[in-house]
Amino acid sequence: MIKKVLIGILCSAAVLTLGILIGHFGITKSSGSAPSWVRDVAKDVDESLVEKFLSEVDNIQIQENLRELTKVPHMATTAGDEQTVKFMLKRWQDPESGLDQAWREEYMVYLSFPDPKNPNSVTVVTPSDAVLHTVREKEKPYTADQEDPEVGKLVYANQGKPSDYELLNRTIDLNGTIAITRYGGAGRAAKAINAAPYGIIGVLVYTDPLDINDGLMSDINETYPHSWYLPPSGVERGSFKNHYGDMLTPYLAAKEETYRIPAKNVTGIPPIPIQPIGFEDAYILICLFVCLPCCFTLLNLNLCSSDVKLDIFNYEEVRSSANVMGVIRGSVEPDRYVIYGNHRDSWVHGAIDPSSGTSVMLELSRVLGKMVKQGKWRPRRSIIFGSWGAEEFGLIGSAEYTEQYFTKLSERTVAYINVDIAVFANATLRASGMPSVQNVIFTAAKQVDAPGLDSMSVYDNWIQYANKTSPAHGTIPRVGYLSGAGSDYAAFVHYLGITSMDISYTYDRSKTNARIYPAYHTAYDTFDYASKFIDPGFTSHQATGRTAGNILIRLADSLVLPLNCSDYAESLEEYLKTAIDLYQHQLKARNISMEPLKHAVASFRQCSYPLKVRMINDQLMLLDRAFLNPLAFPDKYGYRHVIWASSSAGQPTFPGLADAYDKAESSGQSNDWDKVHYHLSVLSQAIDGAAHMLLDVI
Repeated sequence: MIKKVLIGILCSAAVLTLGILIGHFGITKSSGSAPSWVRDVAKDVDESLVEKFLSEVDNIQIQENLRELTKVPHMATTAGDEQTVKFMLKRWQDPESGLDQAWREEYMVYLSFPDPKNPNSVTVVTPSDAVLHTVREKEKPYTADQEDPEVGKLVYANQGKPSDYELLNRTIDLNGTIAITRYGGAGRAAKAINAAPYGIIGVLVYTDPLDINDGLMSDINETYPHSWYLPPSGVERGSFKNHYGDMLTPYLAAKEETYRIPAKNVTGIPPIPIQPIGFEDAYILICLFVCLPCCFTLLNLNLCSSDVKLDIFNYEEVRSSANVMGVIRGSVEPDRYVIYGNHRDSWVHGAIDPSSGTSVMLELSRVLGKMVKQGKWRPRRSIIFGSWGAEEFGLIGSAEYTEQYFTKLSERTVAYINVDIAVFANATLRASGMPSVQNVIFTAAKQVDAPGLDSMSVYDNWIQYANKTSPAHGTIPRVGYLSGAGSDYAAFVHYLGITSMDISYTYDRSKTNARIYPAYHTAYDTFDYASKFIDPGFTSHQATGRTAGNILIRLADSLVLPLNCSDYAESLEEYLKTAIDLYQHQLKARNISMEPLKHAVASFRQCSYPLKVRMINDQLMLLDRAFLNPLAFPDKYGYRHVIWASSSAGQPTFPGLADAYDKAESSGQSNDWDKVHYHLSVLSQAIDGAAHMLLDVI
C-alpha cells in the first residue's frame, strides 16, 4: 500500500513539475515566448499531421515502386539484388523526399547456391541407370518474366512430421530411401531432420494442390495465368535451416574480419539433402512409390520397378550481402528508436514476397521524408528504416544487424514494425505482435478506410473476418502472436526482447484452404500476378501502408508511448488458464507446484493498470526485455524470450513449459520432469520480474 502511495506521489510530482515548466515558459513576457525545447518536450501526436500523411500515401506510387522492383529476379547477393540496393539508396538519398541519412551496411555471409554448370536433378531410372523421366529444372513459362535465365535456380528448400516417419517405418524399411513430402505440418528443415534417423538419404518436397489450390490443377483454364492458383510446374523455394542469421558467426556480426567457426561445426542444417519440386512431377513420383496404375497412364511406362535418383550439387560460399539503412533523426529523444523494416531479397521476382512490403516502405519514407525536407514535421523519436538483405536464406540481414548493434538496440529501441509481405490478398487486415501493441494497431486501423468499402474502416472490416472476446474490451479483432521465426521480427523479438509487430492485408480464409498465397516463392510471383490477382489497383497495399505508417507516427511522436500493459496481462492470463487446464493435475501428482506461476501472473496484472504506468516510458519500452533468459532454451539458437519462443507442442500456452511437459510425459524420465519444474521457475521469475519493471520506479 505504501509503495502504491509513493508511486502516486512521484507521478503527480512529475506531472506538476512539467506543468509548472510549461506554465512558466508559456506565459508571454517582454523578453519573448517559451523556449522551443519546452514546446517540443510537451508535444504529443499531431492528429492533423496523421490525416495529412494518410491522404498522401498514394496507391499509384506503390504500384510503380513494385513495377521497378520486380523488373529482374533479385536473389540475395546477385546482380539483381545489387540493382535493388542502388534503387533503395537513390530513393532514400533524394534531396526532396529522402531521409536525413542513408547508407549500405555490408556483411560477409555464408550461403548455399546451386551450380549453374551442374544443376540439381531428380530422375527416374531403371536398374541399369537408363533415365525414364526427369523432373523439371525450370517452371513452365507463361509470360516473359519466367523466361529470365535466373528463374531456374531452385535453391535448397523442405509434411514429414516425426509421427509420419514413425508410422511408415512400421511397415517399410526406410534405410536408403528418398522420402517425398508435402509442405505443411512441419517446418522445412524439420522434414529432413525428422527423416535422417530412419536412414532416409534424401527428401523431396512439393506443394499439394489441396493445400494451396483448393484442389485445382489444370493450367488450361484453372491455374495461373487464368487465376491466382499455382500452375502444375510451380516450385516453392525456401531456406532449410533451423537457425536464423549467418551460420559461421553465431552471436557475432558477420563482418569481413569476424572470427568464423569451421564449416564442419555448423549446426541447424539438415543432415541429408532436400529438393523442392512441382506437383506435376510429384504426382508422377507418388504413383511410382505406391505403384498405382496411374504410373502407366502418366508416362506410358512401367515405372513401378524403377528407382528415383536425387543429385544435389549445391556449393557453399561466403558472399557480401547488404542492408540498406535510412534514418529520420528525432527532435526530442533522438536516442530512442522506432525501427521499420522489410527484407529486399527474393527467390525470383518476388512481387508479393517481399517487394509488396518494400514498395509500401518506399512510399511511407517518401511521404515522411518530404514532410521533413519541407520543414513541416520531425518526429519526437528517431525513425530507422531497414531494407534487410538475405532474409530468404535465414533472416540473415536483420539478425546480423541486431548482433552488431546489440547493446545500442537493446537500450534504445522502442519498437520494431515489420511489413514483409504487405498484401497476401485484398480482403482484410492481418496483424501479429506483442499484446502491448494491440491498442495502437486498433487506433491506427480505425482511422484508415477499408479499400473498396464505403464508410467502413479497416478496423470494422477486420473485426468481421477475425475476432475474439476480450474480458476488458468485448469483441475485438484477433491479433496473433510472434511465436516463431517467420520473418525479420525474429531477432528483435527472441534475441533482443524488443516489442514488435507484423502487419499485412490478407484473404478471406472462409473462401479458400490456401495456407498462403499460391504463387509464394515461385517464378510466378511477378508484377503481372500481383496486379491482376492479388491487388488490382493497389488499394490494399495503400491500406497496409496507411495503417503501418499511422502506427509508426504514433510510436515516434506520442508523449507517452501507446503501449498497453493491461492487454499483456490478459494474454498471460489466457496462457496461464491453458497451462492449468493441461498440466496442473499431473504436476501436482509429482509435487511440482504451479502456485508461483499463478502468483507471478496475478502480480503482473496488479502492476499493469494504466494509471501506474502512464508516466513511465522506459518501463514500457523495456517490458519485453524483462522476459529474456539466455539459458531458457539452450537448444534453440537465438531464442531468449520465454513467452513467445517457438514451440513444437502445439498448445496455446507458455512454449518452454509446453515443450518440456510434452517431452516428460512421453519419456517418463525423472530428469525430464525436472526440466518441467525448471521452466515453471524460469517463467514465474520472468513474469514477476516484468511486474517489478512496471512497479519499481524508485
